[in-house]
Amino acid sequence: MSTSHIFSAFDEELKFLMRRISEMGGLAEQMVADSVRALVNTDVALAQKVISDDAIMDATEREIGDKAVVMIARRQPVAADLREIIGALRIASDLERVGDLGKSNCKRVVAIQGTGIPRKLARGLEHLSELALQQLKEVLDVYTTRSAEKAKSIRDRDEEIDAMYTSLFRELLTYMMEDPRNITSCTHLLFCAKNIERIGDHATNIAETIYYMKTGAQPEGERPKEDLTASVGAIKE
Repeated sequence: MSTSHIFSAFDEELKFLMRRISEMGGLAEQMVADSVRALVNTDVALAQKVISDDAIMDATEREIGDKAVVMIARRQPVAADLREIIGALRIASDLERVGDLGKSNCKRVVAIQGTGIPRKLARGLEHLSELALQQLKEVLDVYTTRSAEKAKSIRDRDEEIDAMYTSLFRELLTYMMEDPRNITSCTHLLFCAKNIERIGDHATNIAETIYYMKTGAQPEGERPKEDLTASVGAIKE
């Protein structure tokens, strides 16, 4: 965060934004972990809890947005101070979307309740979520330390989640082709896997925002991508 200001009230307002972002981040991590646990165990009660928690995420994002608008209007910040506030707005938006994706997965728990998830596929989904959660946890830690170097490192690792998602995508397609009775449950899991991959994308967005907050510039180069699902099954000439 920026160094101390003449008006200590502004420092307190910046700390408020940081604190609320941290709280959102903690809840987002819990919602994602619980959503995968609910999917794997077809735990409807846990899924309902995640769905209910999303209202807290929405309310906190609105609170951060309202606070940021007042701060900009009252303090008219520039340079690093303005980046702090704009960064908080962006990160709150990404965390709110992470909560939405966790909630979306939980809405599919009832749909697969009758069939369950084959253990092999459950492991694939768990491994994908572990990678996404690790990336989310690391980027939230970097939000506290404001390390531009670590933020860029996290951003450059986005392809790891993409590669694992592509592998799980292929595996789900194989299950559907082997037995048409798997099509319904595997289709739901395809959507869930994509949601988890998107959580990784939002963690990468946060990393880019932190880099911008610290340096005033965007990371150089294109974001690495290894999502090859669009080419799965394509005819090669």
